[in-house]
Amino acid sequence: MIDTAFFITAFTTLFVVIDPFGTTPIFVALTQGMSPATRRKIAYRTCLTATGVLIAFAAFGEAVLGFVGISMPAFKVAGGALLFLTALDMLFERRTKRREDRAEEEEHPDPSVFPLAIPLVAGPGSIATIILLAGQHPGVQGTLMAVGVMLAVMAVVLAFFLSGGLIARILGKTGLTVLTRLLGMLLAALSVQFILDGLKAFGFAA
Repeated sequence: MIDTAFFITAFTTLFVVIDPFGTTPIFVALTQGMSPATRRKIAYRTCLTATGVLIAFAAFGEAVLGFVGISMPAFKVAGGALLFLTALDMLFERRTKRREDRAEEEEHPDPSVFPLAIPLVAGPGSIATIILLAGQHPGVQGTLMAVGVMLAVMAVVLAFFLSGGLIARILGKTGLTVLTRLLGMLLAALSVQFILDGLKAFGFAA
């Protein structure tokens, strides 16, 4: 049976962590002055690269954790804490500022791999999230479910990138700020749930 609740929660969590609303303006800034065809190529290359990275962590992330002796409950607590810090950054606008500074540190003719795909889309938060999501269900099933959700989110990210200029003009700076803060509040609640799930697995919560 299709776990609808899992897909809804997983999609929301990964969508909020990747934050297309916050990443799209940076994509627009990094591709400013480029032709529409070039911007489309960069958008596709960015999403393909980030997708490959996240698939690798969905498939092998838990095995790597087991190899170094980290249990999934422990990773849930740590991952939830990381997501909570990300939520705080979104609420207080520190995340956007840090992303912009990181993007300005190095200027490449083609920003698709760095800094767009890594670390803006496939960053620590999204990598931790995809490992957590894959661990919700054991075996290949969990991996496939997590990858399916991730592909759906990446399709949305690609759509945002392809229409980035239009979205930025419609929402404006104020609209993007409001959306980012609302998503930050939602991510904070989801991250606390991850922590509670991890503590429950340890027997610390009912």
